[in-house]
Amino acid sequence: MFRGFNAVTIDVKGRLAVPARFRELLGARDVNTLIMTISPWDRCIWAYALPEWEEIDAKLHALPAADPEARMAKRVVLGHATDCALDAQGRILMPQELRELVGIDRRTVVLGLGNKLELWDDQVWQRRRGEWLTEVAAGTAPTSAVLASLSL
Repeated sequence: MFRGFNAVTIDVKGRLAVPARFRELLGARDVNTLIMTISPWDRCIWAYALPEWEEIDAKLHALPAADPEARMAKRVVLGHATDCALDAQGRILMPQELRELVGIDRRTVVLGLGNKLELWDDQVWQRRRGEWLTEVAAGTAPTSAVLASLSL
């Protein structure tokens, strides 16, 4: 569903203007709510359209309560999940706590990754992307084998 890269600025009220191509995809599916949570692996925010989130939510709820790793996954992903509605101008109020947890201030990168969007602080994204591209080019990235297997 989502793909591509956009750089946007969060306004002084903490609102992010959802890039037009993503708004159009959401509108075509009659979706006006994104569920935002933190990534358990990276310093970014995940944003799911409500129908995709419902699938994630069901998978997380199906995890065994007695498993300490499952409980931690639920705490991180479900515990930080916040419903965020798009306003009439296609903006979304990003929860301040989530922005602070991942270090997003004003300049933000929005990446479309199929079933979700990733939201990164622009400076963090620039640094991490540079590191990843260097590792991939050198063949030392953890993803090098995966990328090679795709014959891209």
